[in-house]
Amino acid sequence: MTLAHPAYGQVRAVTPIVSVVLENNPGMMTLDGTNTWILRAPGRDECVVVDPGDQDEEHLARIAALGPVAMTLITHRHVDHTGGVQRFFELTGAAVRSVDPEFLRGGGEPLVDGEIIDVAGLTISVVATPGHTRDSVSFTVEGEGTVLTGDTILGRGTTVLDDSDGDLGDYLSSLRRLLDLGPGHRVMPGHGPELPDLHTVARQYLDHREERLAQVQAAIADLGEEATAREVVEHVYSDVDPQLWPAAEKSVNVQLAYLRAPN
Repeated sequence: MTLAHPAYGQVRAVTPIVSVVLENNPGMMTLDGTNTWILRAPGRDECVVVDPGDQDEEHLARIAALGPVAMTLITHRHVDHTGGVQRFFELTGAAVRSVDPEFLRGGGEPLVDGEIIDVAGLTISVVATPGHTRDSVSFTVEGEGTVLTGDTILGRGTTVLDDSDGDLGDYLSSLRRLLDLGPGHRVMPGHGPELPDLHTVARQYLDHREERLAQVQAAIADLGEEATAREVVEHVYSDVDPQLWPAAEKSVNVQLAYLRAPN
């Protein structure tokens, strides 16, 4: 029987190169849980792991057992993607590469936008996609038309922008950059199921952000220039479950910063 998302703790093949193991850490910010991606070229023993996940011994050991792991790549700094980095390095000895130097291990160097990584028979391109966080990157896998988007694009719903270092201007630019990759790319997100067409979902994300930004501008016009993020959330997200308002407030904080920044 072919596995489908969500399938906790099982290796689920998505393409001839890409497989996923879903960590059993569901929540408001993680949806069904965090996707750990395993990239393996046909006929090769070694693999590349993208986002080992949180500090979950069972999950980390399961991923390590799929090795040997040639390299670990990180899409962004959030703990549900990186909490297990040190333990995973201990289990595998594989170099860890990320934008944020905090997560580098085993001689791994910081990821650079536009860099081509040749490892374990794979060719992986680094695409800087900041906005969700400052350090967010995506990865394309040559020959497959697959893009691992981290939390820049999710398998369902929309991305929350982190109000500690997220930036709406950067995020809109990142979505346009992914859109410019053109049709024929599949999305392998940090959370949720894979999606068949990056071009379509990136366009939907852009349209949604522009719609929300217009709603926030309208709310400020009604509430006054000094309106707080919480007041805007209550005004704009009145049809959304209030349990989701704290997450919405993060994105609204980022939107307000964008609107209030000097031209």
